[in-house]
Amino acid sequence: MNDNFINGLSMIKASSYRRKILESVQDEIHTPSEISKITDIRLNHVSNILAELVEVNLVECLNDYAKKGRLYQITELGYEIIKKA
Repeated sequence: MNDNFINGLSMIKASSYRRKILESVQDEIHTPSEISKITDIRLNHVSNILAELVEVNLVECLNDYAKKGRLYQITELGYEIIKKA
């Protein structure tokens, strides 16, 4: 296991919110608003957590240039971590 995997797994295990958000983009691409509705987590928390997950390469933003309607999907590393978490 490499450091990226260990760090990502540690992040997900440390927070149920991170896990819920990562799982919400596991099968479909979603906006932060959609993720908020799916997970019942406040939008500001979803946005902050998505930024954390993007930083460690568990989630990617498909249209980072957009101010509204950003689309997020899980990465390969994110899939690996969900399987182990």
